[in-house]
Amino acid sequence: MKFAFVCALAILSANARAFAGPLDDVYRLGPDSEPHAGVPQGKVTGPTALASKVYPNTTRDYWVYVPAQYDAAKPACLMVFFDGHAFLGPKGDYRVPFVFDNLIYRREMPVTIAVFINPGHGPDQKEASDSDWGDGTTNRRVEYNALDDKYANLIVSELLPAIKKQYNISDDPADRAISGASSGAICAFTVAWHRPDQFRKVVSTIGSFTNIMGGHAYPDLIRKADRKPIRVFLQDGVNDNRGLRRDGNYDPKFDWHAQNIKMVEALTEKGYDLNYTWGIGGHSNKQGGAIMPDMLRWTWRDYTRKDDAKDPSNRNLLVPTAAAKPL
Repeated sequence: MKFAFVCALAILSANARAFAGPLDDVYRLGPDSEPHAGVPQGKVTGPTALASKVYPNTTRDYWVYVPAQYDAAKPACLMVFFDGHAFLGPKGDYRVPFVFDNLIYRREMPVTIAVFINPGHGPDQKEASDSDWGDGTTNRRVEYNALDDKYANLIVSELLPAIKKQYNISDDPADRAISGASSGAICAFTVAWHRPDQFRKVVSTIGSFTNIMGGHAYPDLIRKADRKPIRVFLQDGVNDNRGLRRDGNYDPKFDWHAQNIKMVEALTEKGYDLNYTWGIGGHSNKQGGAIMPDMLRWTWRDYTRKDDAKDPSNRNLLVPTAAAKPL
């Protein structure tokens, strides 16, 4: 029975590699991921280089999206995206600035500043790009896959102060979210895991909760620890990398989808605020990009919304006055 199970998984993994493209192509971006007339567009600035004392002799680029509705007199929410270039591009799989424009305008999420940060690189390495996320050529593996608090310290002690010098960011950790894909996803969870005093919302797509640097341990760590005030959305495809090693043997610690399932089981047992979805795709950003608007709606579902009669988007809002009479 065990041999048949392993063989079945080997066939599934081979099929996942063979058919990942066609399977993932069923996911298409919707209208929330494109610009629309009449919807104010936010502004993206950058790249800005961020050197680090946490990871000496490294630097990384980041970009900042500021929504049109941002008012420096009012604290804005914050969302940080790892592998920032992949979430930022107007022709990429996520197109987050367009999504933010539309959802903020329709009050489906709060006024939120987004920071898109790339993994670090040394002087002999190159900056990550859309065609090369940086595995093997940057500091990405060390920064993103380790389970210690080192990268969380970079975000909290080096990135956040740089952002807060320019923008009025809420100090409430419930007003801060963090997101990533693949190794960037486990990194997002790790930052919130170590620093729930700073980030309490996590959006993970095709998360690498596997034994790249011990990430398969998270389900057990979650069960052993007190529940932390973190809200989590997990996305993955049943045809993600399924643990078939180069020697042809199956290793469950390298089964991306099985590990995502274990994450859901552990988070559910501990009573976390959790949502998840499993698609039919592989290790691809197609489904994550297609459902990013819905993941954001769920993530920010309970923010306090205040109607403002002076807001142009409320031009049809009926504002009661002393002279108003019932119909």
